[in-house]
Amino acid sequence: MATSHRHPALSRLFSRDLRGHLDRPHFIDRFQMWSLPVIACWMLIIGTRNGYSLKTRIPENPEASMNLSQIMSYWGYPNEQYDIVTKDGYILGLYRIPHGRGCLGTAPYRPVVYLQHGVSASAFNWIANLPPNSLAYILADAGCDVWLGNSRGTTWSRRHVSLSPDSEEFWAFSFDDMANYDLPATIDFIVKKTRQKQLYYLGHSQGTTIDTKFNQFLATKICNLWVFHWLCKGIFFATYGSDYRNINESRLDVYMSNYPGPISVQNLIHWAQIITSGRLQAFDWEDPALNIVHYNQVTPPLYNVTLMMVPTVLWSGGEDMLADPADVDSLLPNITNLIYHKRVPYYNHMDFCLGMDAPQQVFYEVISMIMTNMQT
Repeated sequence: MATSHRHPALSRLFSRDLRGHLDRPHFIDRFQMWSLPVIACWMLIIGTRNGYSLKTRIPENPEASMNLSQIMSYWGYPNEQYDIVTKDGYILGLYRIPHGRGCLGTAPYRPVVYLQHGVSASAFNWIANLPPNSLAYILADAGCDVWLGNSRGTTWSRRHVSLSPDSEEFWAFSFDDMANYDLPATIDFIVKKTRQKQLYYLGHSQGTTIDTKFNQFLATKICNLWVFHWLCKGIFFATYGSDYRNINESRLDVYMSNYPGPISVQNLIHWAQIITSGRLQAFDWEDPALNIVHYNQVTPPLYNVTLMMVPTVLWSGGEDMLADPADVDSLLPNITNLIYHKRVPYYNHMDFCLGMDAPQQVFYEVISMIMTNMQT
């Protein structure tokens, strides 16, 4: 998605892609947090009795135990990390790849691209694969100044000037707050830092939920054992709906060490409200008095997508279980300045970030559009 800075509707546009998913987060949370350790122990016993060796491991990718800066440096990309403080006190981790591996310094008119992840994800989305298949690296090598954001509560943005991430108050937010505080603070910082008048905004849709430390334990201690690899692979694909054929299975430990990330209950409830009501609207406090306090009206305000006038491009998947084609088709007529839409028939939700052919299906088209716009 390409856009310019400071459009009032930009920060309000999020995909309605959680349809049919109301009960899945709870089910997945219970299954992964309780059933998986039991199954793992059972498999450990059965596997040992039937001659499987615990030393039979799939080669571990070193990135599975790295943070974002370490991953980027590992592949030879220059990177910078900044702490952004929002008006309501959340401290966001913002990352930058100023140029590609073959470039020296930052060109004065290098196009600025901001990458925004979805719910329960992080900036890791954009560097999850090898450099030839990761959007952030491809953009940097193409001459872009790449910025990777992390919304509040995600793995790299779990700090606040006064609240502890262990407190209920810390998690009392939904994507309303990300739109009102996180995105403006991040974009303002990027614009001031780069001294550019506009930037390109690229975003991916939503994910699901669980706890982060458990993910890394599974990825580095369990999933790289051959006897458990099939189990981890099944859970990953069941959760994210990706196609086995289009994913680099050798990087499963890297994926699972970062997917899914933390999510606030309030944010999950907000998406559930949208699905139930069928309306893209602000968080409903389910009390007219509280809605009046927050919005000066008894019902939450609607988000009017038609007010978004910036040039917009959209890629969607024909087999996406979260952003399903029917929802996309209902959205398209409401996008006022839609200049391009492509539906990849066999793409599911995570193919847009992790698909082996994502460069050919999406990334190279993004770069071509950016470069063409820079010449006009």
